[in-house]
Amino acid sequence: MPVIGVFDSGFGGLTVLRELRRVLPAANYLYFGDTAHLPYGAKSVHTVAKYAVSAAHFLEQHGIEMLVVACNTATALALEDIRAAVRVPVVGVIEPGAQRAAAISKTKKAVVVATEATVASHAYRRALEHLGMEATEKACPLFVPLVEEGWVEHPVTEEVAHIYMDELFQDGARDADVLVLGCTHYPLLRPLLRRVVPQSVEIVDSAESTAARVVEMLGKNSAGPAGELCCYATDSVEKFRRLGGKFLGCPIENIELVDIEK
Repeated sequence: MPVIGVFDSGFGGLTVLRELRRVLPAANYLYFGDTAHLPYGAKSVHTVAKYAVSAAHFLEQHGIEMLVVACNTATALALEDIRAAVRVPVVGVIEPGAQRAAAISKTKKAVVVATEATVASHAYRRALEHLGMEATEKACPLFVPLVEEGWVEHPVTEEVAHIYMDELFQDGARDADVLVLGCTHYPLLRPLLRRVVPQSVEIVDSAESTAARVVEMLGKNSAGPAGELCCYATDSVEKFRRLGGKFLGCPIENIELVDIEK
């Protein structure tokens, strides 16, 4: 089975890795979390591209055969730079999520919830419009710290979700029948969001869609013994271990601290 590299600015991309390991358990994975530089959302296009390309080079040097850019901000701002910088196939999280939304929508109207930076890039909107969809974008900046606090089922989080979602679905997006989770932290809120958004609205997790795209590209089935996982972080290994396990859904043993700015 192949060696697949997964890159994110921090821990959120572990939700993508979780889906990849579910559908391709026999693959070997290298995960790179650029924890020294998160969040990417507050940084310029040039800076995001610089960090992302450095991470991609690092993973390529460690023998990956495919790179999954699990960071929505890096996908939105730097995907073409990353593709130009490495020789391996590169998959981002935005296009697979948009395609899944377009495939299941009957009204051809979708809502995208994401971070401020991803919404400001309008990358999901462009991807959805290219597929004949009408998109309403909504930044939900409080979701990330709530998820990292572990409050995925907390009454405060549910109240925040109601404020965000009620405003959306009772206002301009009342005809939308798809909600796209455009941030890798948000899949942890999926059960809560399922209770909050109208039942007629399908929820699309870009992590699931991206994993499905990788399977499609590799043409592999999921049979075989479980592959190996090695994680690299640019800062705070203990925090990565503590938080990362929540995102991956299991303890993370093998984490190496690296400095790619040397």
